Amino acid sequence: MHTELRLPACAVGLLALVACAPGRPKLVASAEGFQTPESVRYDADLDVLFVANINGNPGAKDNNGFISRLTPFGRIADLNFITGGRGDVTLNAPKGMAITGDTLWVADIDAVRAFNKRTGAPILSLDLSSVHAVFLNDVVAGPDGSLYITDTGIQFGATMTHPGPDRIFKIGPGWAVSVAAEGDTLGGPNGIAWDPRGARFVIVPATRPTILGWTEGHAPEVIATGPGGYDGIEYLKNGRALVTSWADSSVYLLSRDGKMTRYIQGVAAPADLGLDTKRNHIALPRFMANKVEIWEIR
Repeated sequence: MHTELRLPACAVGLLALVACAPGRPKLVASAEGFQTPESVRYDADLDVLFVANINGNPGAKDNNGFISRLTPFGRIADLNFITGGRGDVTLNAPKGMAITGDTLWVADIDAVRAFNKRTGAPILSLDLSSVHAVFLNDVVAGPDGSLYITDTGIQFGATMTHPGPDRIFKIGPGWAVSVAAEGDTLGGPNGIAWDPRGARFVIVPATRPTILGWTEGHAPEVIATGPGGYDGIEYLKNGRALVTSWADSSVYLLSRDGKMTRYIQGVAAPADLGLDTKRNHIALPRFMANKVEIWEIR
C-alpha cells in the first residue's frame, strides 16, 4: 500500500516535520544585578549579549547609565562594559540598541551614541535635541544601512506624561537626521524591527493596542491588535515575531497573518528583548526586577 507523506504547510525541507504550532518556551537561565535593564541586543560575531541599564529615571540626564556584557548562558561577563561618566563616555539612560559592523548604537533620551562593540570606546554622539527629540527609545538598522529611531514622546516628572510628538527619526549618509514619520497614529512608538519577509518596518506602540507595519514614505497601517503596552519586538527566522507587553506581563507571538498568541506569561515589566540567533534563545530584560532571563524558544 502506498502512503503519501503530507508535510505541514509551515514545514521547510523535504522531510522536515516541523510543527506549525510553537512549543512551550523554557526558562534556561536568569542573571541578576542589573539596574533598570531596558534593552538587550545579541551580537553573533562576538557571541555576546549587550544589556542597556538605565540606572534610575528613564528621562534624567544624570550620566550614570551603563552597558553590560552577558554571555548567552546567563553569566555577567562585564557589568560595566560601557559606563556613563567614566573616561570620555556620556550615557544617561540607554535604551534600544543596534549593531552595524563593529559599532554599537544606543538611543539615549535625545541623543544617539556610538561605541566600539569590542572595546567599548566612544565613537561619536549625535545630538537630536536640535530637531526636538523627546524620548528616543529603540533603534534599528534598515536594509540600506540607515538608522531608524523611535521617539515615544513621553516625559518623566512627578508622573509620566505623553506630550508628543510621536516620531520616527532617520539617520542617513553623513549622519544627516530627518523625520521619517510623525503623527498620533504611531501611538507612542516604542519598539521597531525590520521585517525581512514583508520588506517593511514593524512598530509596536506604547500607548495603543495596535501593531503597525510601515514603509518609508507611506502612512503606517495596522497589521495586528493585542493588549497594548508594547515594548520590544524581534523577528524569528520563520517569519513570526515576538512582542513584549507590559499590559498583561506577557510575551506574544505575532504570526504572519496578524494573529497575536500569548507565548510567555507572568513576566512583569518585560522590556526590549534580544534574540540569540545561534541558539534560538531570547534574552528578556525584566525592567523592574533588575534581571535578564534567557528563554529557549521552541
